[in-house]
Amino acid sequence: MRKHPLATGIIGGIVGTLLVAVAVWLTIVYTGAYNVAASDQHADAVRWTLDTAMHRSVARQAGAIEMPDEPSEELIAAGARHYAESCVHCHGAPGAEPAQWSRGMRPEPPRLTEAATEWTPEEIHWIVSNGIKMTGMPAFGPHHSPQEVAALTAFVGALPGLTGEDYAALTGSGESAGGAAHHEAE
Repeated sequence: MRKHPLATGIIGGIVGTLLVAVAVWLTIVYTGAYNVAASDQHADAVRWTLDTAMHRSVARQAGAIEMPDEPSEELIAAGARHYAESCVHCHGAPGAEPAQWSRGMRPEPPRLTEAATEWTPEEIHWIVSNGIKMTGMPAFGPHHSPQEVAALTAFVGALPGLTGEDYAALTGSGESAGGAAHHEAE
C-alpha cells in the first residue's frame, strides 16, 4: 500500500500543531506566566473559554432536573430568607449592592437581579446544588436540604421582577434592601 504525500503532510501538520499547542500550554503553566491574581481580569480568550464551558456544562448537567412550573409564594419567601443569609453578600439584592469585598472576586459574582434571566429553573437548581468550580460559588446541596435548595431556586428565579420593597417584605427585614446593605457596610 502506497502512502499519499498529501495525507501524510496533513496528518503531520495536525500532530505538529497539537504538540506545539501542548508545549505552549505547559510553558505557560510551569513558568507561571499567566497572572492568576483576582485583581487582574482574565484575558478575553480565557474569560470566553471559562464562561462558555461553564454555561454549556450547566445546561448539560441540568437536563435531567425537573422543576415545578409555578413555585408557591411560601417557597419563594423561604428562598428569600435563605438568600438573605447566604447569597446577598456576593450577588446583591433588589435595591442593594453586594458587599464591597465580593467585587474583588474573579470572575465577579453576577448580579442575579439581572443574570437570573439567563438560566432556566433547572439550571439555577443545578448551580445552587453543585456550585461552580473556581468561581467562589459554593455547592449548597451537600449542606442544605432539598427543600432549602428548591426554595433558593424559586427565589432566584423570581429575583429579576422584584423591587427593594418586595425583597424587604419577603425577607421580613422591615427595611428596604438598600437600608440593609447600608447597615452591613458600616
